[in-house]
Amino acid sequence: MRDPSFHRSLTLFRTFLREQDDPHTAYELLARDAADQIERHVRLDGRIVLDVGGGRGYFTREFRRRGAHGYLFEPDPAELAPDRRAGTVVADGYLLPLADGAADVCFSSNVLEHVRDPATFLSELIRVTRPGGLIYVSFTNWLSPWGGHEWAPWHYLGAERARARYERRTGRAAKHRLGENLFAIGVGPTLRHVRERGDVEIVSARSRYWPVFPGAVTRVPVLREFATWNLLLLLRRCP
Repeated sequence: MRDPSFHRSLTLFRTFLREQDDPHTAYELLARDAADQIERHVRLDGRIVLDVGGGRGYFTREFRRRGAHGYLFEPDPAELAPDRRAGTVVADGYLLPLADGAADVCFSSNVLEHVRDPATFLSELIRVTRPGGLIYVSFTNWLSPWGGHEWAPWHYLGAERARARYERRTGRAAKHRLGENLFAIGVGPTLRHVRERGDVEIVSARSRYWPVFPGAVTRVPVLREFATWNLLLLLRRCP
């Protein structure tokens, strides 16, 4: 799908709405889309690609399908697919069991909002990427309409109120709790942190799903916290 385009955004949004009922279709589509985004900057065939926090491995499988040497690092064994293969490692993204510069591409999709210390997490992704290599990081920022995850958009009225409403209406416990496994990360602070670093340069900072001028919305303070929805950062490791 052409990116950006209304067709792509609408297709992804419709699939996202069915994610709870059909996660396989949703994540396979998202994996193909993410791989397409990476291949606009580097061909995956023959590259060493790390998927950090990739859960059931949809992204890793897509990278391998395109000829990459894909490796999945996931801290929670319960999130892994039952048929996980060689190249899957139970490991924390804060401390990856890899040498400096081991990867050509380091990939992390929708993980940063779930870590307590995003700066340390980013530092580890950068450390294991070779000089000149690419780091792909996307996350759902807190003030996005989807920032509350399963209890969005009611998080605008308060996290505890939103979580309680979700549990009352669905009759099941919410997966996420603010301050424990979900954190109020912002677009502006994240961009400032990355720009202040001396070990990476920004290749692209854009809304992952926005159909028109996806980079423009991230440059407008305040508005970007609501309108970006999901921030995509493509970083190049400096020599």
